[in-house]
Order: sequence, then structure tokens, then C-alpha cells
Amino acid sequence: MRKVLVLNGPNLNLLGSREPAVYGTATLAHIDEELRRMGRAEFDLDVHCMQSNHEGQLLDWIQAAPRDGFKAILLNPGGLTHTSIALRDALAAVALPAIEIHLSNPHAREEFRHRSYVAGVVRGTIAGFGADSYYLALRAVSRLV
Repeated sequence: MRKVLVLNGPNLNLLGSREPAVYGTATLAHIDEELRRMGRAEFDLDVHCMQSNHEGQLLDWIQAAPRDGFKAILLNPGGLTHTSIALRDALAAVALPAIEIHLSNPHAREEFRHRSYVAGVVRGTIAGFGADSYYLALRAVSRLV
């Protein structure tokens, strides 16, 4: 079974209670379980989901992904989208197919959210569809691996 790594950045552990008008009411645990279920049932993918509020931990997971047998990365960098050149560089270095995910549409929000440092090194970005952004990204990545 092909392995896919799903990484979630800062504050995504608060989904379900954090600004539900912006991010929806689905919890990260629910999204993760649905991704694992869909991966197995629909795409023959072994989906591994992780979340950290620490940039360095996300970098370590990205750098280890090829060695750990992952074939692709789905990444919701959260606020690090707009600040982390290090995440961008790590994704470029591992050269795995990656998809950037956002629950909300960053371009419909504050101007500082319009810039994504990772956008230039991922295959695509799926944003604005709430939890469905993750499920659409999984469908897309299933065709890339």
C-alpha cells in the first residue's frame, strides 16, 4: 500500500472549537479518521496524519518522509504558510509530490494571508472548502503516486 503523509501545522489541533465560522466544526481527529478511511477504501493508500505547533517538528517529519517510505505529502501549514521559508525549503529538498491545503480561502481573508511561501514548491493548493479541502487533496494525490 502506498504511504501518504498528512501534516498539520500550528493551531489545527483546535479545529472544531477555533473560529468555527472560518474553519468549520469538524475536529482534526474526525478529518484524520476520514482521510485514513478514504485512503484505504477508495485509493489503496496508507494515510498517516500528524499535527504539531512547532515548525521544527514539521521540518523533521518532512525530511524523514522519503526515508520512511512516504510517496507524497499533504500539508496544511496553518499560519506558517505565510512565514516559513524553512517549510518551503524542506518540501523542495525532499522532492515528493505535495499538495497545500487550507480550510478557508486565504485570498478572501486578510492581505497578509495572500502570500504562501510553500505554493511555489507544491503540485497544487486546495483551499476554501472546509474539511472537504483535505478529501479533495487526497483524491488528487492518489493520482500522483
